[in-house]
Amino acid sequence: MTPAYILTLSCPDRTGIVHAVSGFLLERGGNIEEAAQYNDHGTGLFFMRVRFACDQSEAALREQLAGLAQSFGMRWKLHVAAEPMKTVILVSKEGHCLNDLLFRWKSGLLAIDVRAIISNHRDFYQLAASYNVPFHHIPVTAATKAQGEAKQLEIIEAEGAELVVLARYMQILSNDLCTQLAGRAINIHHSFLPSFKGAKPYYQAHDRGVKLIGATAHYVTADLDEGPIIEQDVERADHTDTVEDLTARGRDTESQVLARAVKWHSEHRVLLNGHRTVVFR
Repeated sequence: MTPAYILTLSCPDRTGIVHAVSGFLLERGGNIEEAAQYNDHGTGLFFMRVRFACDQSEAALREQLAGLAQSFGMRWKLHVAAEPMKTVILVSKEGHCLNDLLFRWKSGLLAIDVRAIISNHRDFYQLAASYNVPFHHIPVTAATKAQGEAKQLEIIEAEGAELVVLARYMQILSNDLCTQLAGRAINIHHSFLPSFKGAKPYYQAHDRGVKLIGATAHYVTADLDEGPIIEQDVERADHTDTVEDLTARGRDTESQVLARAVKWHSEHRVLLNGHRTVVFR
């Protein structure tokens, strides 16, 4: 069976990019199975994602792509389509997103390989065991934060994780760790930010009589909850909703939004565009 690859790239926009990429693949016997592109007229950048089948080896393609990329000033990545993305999940005491991701993964709905779960609490070690995933309990206090993050990063690197998911991990990551995980860490939070910061956002929202609740999945950066947004969604609310209603509906929305963000990232459909993202769904 001919192996399939996914090529993603971005570069300054100019004529002939699509022609050059498709011609490059044609010359090597490649068959394009899926292609998407976007021209950002505001920044003058061009973005492209191509899935193609080709008998050439990954190493050979990488070597030959380097020359093409240089001539166009491309930032590019090549992935073997059949390889699931190695993933580490961080969680605290709310397990709805973790449980949803694990179920979708084992059901074959996500192109990921969950290598480890890290938590600052012990609550979900049995859930991890039921999926045969190593569970690492790393308590975090103000005094042990640096040592704890060092252990987390050691596990992430040892597992070769291309993706780190903060599935309701309720600790603020240091600037250093955010830098280490740039472009490969996804966080989920309720969309009440910045209106309802701090503890119990659903209580604050209920007290203000909100009419929309929602969730945002974004890449982690040193600027708290301000990283490039991957996906968002909302649900209607009204005066009959209790705090419990809002919380339950909010958790469902968080799970769905995070799952979509993880799916698109693991399928190499998300390209960074400064403080924004290009998502080829």
